[in-house]
Amino acid sequence: MPTLAEPAPRLRVENIDVHYGAVQALFGVSLEVHVGEAVAVLGGNASGKSTTLKTVLGLVKPSRGSIHFDGARIDGWPTPDIIDAGLGSVPEGRRLFPRMSVHDNLLLGAYPRRRDRAGLDADLGRVFDAFPRLKERRRQAAGTLSGGEQQMLALGRAWLRRPQLLCIDEPSMGLSPLFVDHVYDVLIGWKAEGLTILIVEQNARLALELADRAYVLQHGHVVKAGPAAALAADEAVQRAYLGQG
Repeated sequence: MPTLAEPAPRLRVENIDVHYGAVQALFGVSLEVHVGEAVAVLGGNASGKSTTLKTVLGLVKPSRGSIHFDGARIDGWPTPDIIDAGLGSVPEGRRLFPRMSVHDNLLLGAYPRRRDRAGLDADLGRVFDAFPRLKERRRQAAGTLSGGEQQMLALGRAWLRRPQLLCIDEPSMGLSPLFVDHVYDVLIGWKAEGLTILIVEQNARLALELADRAYVLQHGHVVKAGPAAALAADEAVQRAYLGQG
């Protein structure tokens, strides 16, 4: 009997090489993210995981390979065009507007939805429900927030755009365990609602709890890939990234 073809992935990265001048950072990296999935890219410092995400977002250009998003080839596109196509970005370092209020940072992220006032107001309320501290500080300048509050703001700003794929770079970096747990609780909730997520993370334990599948990078190469549960049970992954063994 004929079988139904598997849907094309939302994001397909195929055999990309990336160079910073004479130094090669990525070697034939390939990955896929399907609709409704959370996919984690794991690895230590200088493994190439953040470079992979930056290449997807057009911040770094591959010297070889291709990137497709919803069927369109996007490698070589300017970053604003990639964002407009439906990718949301929570960059490392958050990249907020420090002198603008929390509320205005959120609205700026949702600028393409400015004519959908009712929907935007409803979603703004959902962001404040997810991150009550942002509601308490909505008139406060973003630059005066704590690191954890700024991370919440960066996540809320990206989600308000209602992206087809949310790309997140190191959400736990520099945060207290309390803030990290809260951020991941929200991400797990958004994924349960159908949000597609690509996350780069050093905190492998939390990333594997969120993710359906994961890729492990080392020195710019994909060295392991598979279901998150299988990688979490892998002894080599446990020793290298989960502090076990």
